[in-house]
Amino acid sequence: MENTEATAVVENPYGLGALWEQGDFVAKGTLIIMVIMSLTSWYVIIMKLLDQRKLSASAKVAEQKFWSAGSIREAIERLPKNDVYRQIAEDGLRASQHHEGRLGERIALHEWVTMSLQRSNQGVSMALTDGLPWLATVGSTAPFVGLFGTVWGIYHALVAIGVSGQASIDKVAGPVGEALIMTAIGLAVAVPAVMGYNWLIRRNKEVQEELGNFTSDLHSFLVSGARVAVPAPAAAPAAAKK
Repeated sequence: MENTEATAVVENPYGLGALWEQGDFVAKGTLIIMVIMSLTSWYVIIMKLLDQRKLSASAKVAEQKFWSAGSIREAIERLPKNDVYRQIAEDGLRASQHHEGRLGERIALHEWVTMSLQRSNQGVSMALTDGLPWLATVGSTAPFVGLFGTVWGIYHALVAIGVSGQASIDKVAGPVGEALIMTAIGLAVAVPAVMGYNWLIRRNKEVQEELGNFTSDLHSFLVSGARVAVPAPAAAPAAAKK
């Protein structure tokens, strides 16, 4: 004779679903705010990562195609349209060709080109850092938003326990544990934001260094007509013969 055991599925009465169903407008509003913070943080991380990869790919294309051209105009035409490196090169060429006028006569050519390239470089840097302050804000405030939800939930749980007059462990542990979910959600939102911020900052430095090297070489070419060669690493001194 076979014995069949019925397994009953017991739903967690103090889970996230119960938190949403039993929470008031403050608890639900706090949860919605943290969800929005999480989604926007991931959006910024993904978009900034795509922008950095695009600039890194543009740097490789510029190194391969730009400096092997016969003229600066030909070099610019080799770069794709709407490319950041092409835009910087066009700004530098435009500044070197239009060094006339009342204002330009009082400024040396190399200073005029330098100011134009710096403006272009700063525009790219501003675009790279756009959105990173939001990650820093989310990383620093999300734990406190979750803590606020926890404090609010514990307060209402204690009020309900006081009204009912039942202070047994099963009556206290459930609502308090349910309220602590808010703190866990706050930490889950903050940790990726902080890690993404630090990671993107480090990658931004690498991208800006590549952009700065290109800008420096372009400035030297526009002013002196030659690209400053990167010095080769010094050879290690030969070991002294015994």
